[in-house]
Amino acid sequence: MILICFIAPWLAMFLRGHMVQGVLCIILHLTVIGWIPATIWALAVCRREGAT
Repeated sequence: MILICFIAPWLAMFLRGHMVQGVLCIILHLTVIGWIPATIWALAVCRREGAT
């Protein structure tokens, strides 16, 4: 799942069931500068979901 967060953060959000956040990640991922925050955001969501 961590690899998916680096390659396609929006896909990680969709796989976790966060559709609205996934769309926002797609928008961020389309920009070069927004790719880094989108990846960090997806990693945070995946780690939080995995902890519960």
